[in-house]
Amino acid sequence: MVLNPSWPDILLRLLLVVAAGALIGFNRESGGHAAGFRTTILVGLAACLTMIQANILLATSGKSPESFASMDILRFPLGVLTGVGFIGGGAILKRGDLVTGVTTAATLWIVTAIGLCLGGGQLIIGSAGAILAFVVLSLLKWCDRLIPRKQKARVVIELPLGANIAIPEIRMPGRSDCTFSFVAKTIGSTPESANVAFEARWKWAGVDGGGAQLLASLQVQYKIISFEMEKSNA
Repeated sequence: MVLNPSWPDILLRLLLVVAAGALIGFNRESGGHAAGFRTTILVGLAACLTMIQANILLATSGKSPESFASMDILRFPLGVLTGVGFIGGGAILKRGDLVTGVTTAATLWIVTAIGLCLGGGQLIIGSAGAILAFVVLSLLKWCDRLIPRKQKARVVIELPLGANIAIPEIRMPGRSDCTFSFVAKTIGSTPESANVAFEARWKWAGVDGGGAQLLASLQVQYKIISFEMEKSNA
């Protein structure tokens, strides 16, 4: 780290962190996420300014550069990262079993780390971090959709009274690991019928989780009263 950064050097650091924040923020903004274009730029800029301030203070008279750096330099990034941790915690929301905002919180944290690197003069490391973060958020998103996940749904089927409360194996296209567990039984729409609720579990890769495919398979054999996808926590 240069003890006395020049104005062109400081300007270069600021321009790079704005570019890095814009690159990552554009990806988040296009996806409709909370921490979008301007937010990521401001977070990275705040971290960069903090490290520039630390860089300038390294040459403060009263201590040798070696003692000043070893004693105080880590307080700046640690303080910034702690503060952004609180902001990221506020971005995480939990509604029942559904947790959202984790990627947004991680994005704010990586933008902060990039801003600290660029503000401290590590231009190559900061730029590389920005490019890698963009690759993870954009390109690896498609790989994420290819990973099979545990899915869960609550389905209510109308059955005749006295019928066996069990669903045989339902085969979905490309999947045969769907299981059903009995949940509840209530009065049906007619005196001769009953509404039986089941919990369905299976693995599926993709955006919709395979819910539409399972519903189509069930409708061939049963009268479906309701079908609701749930977030699996198992």
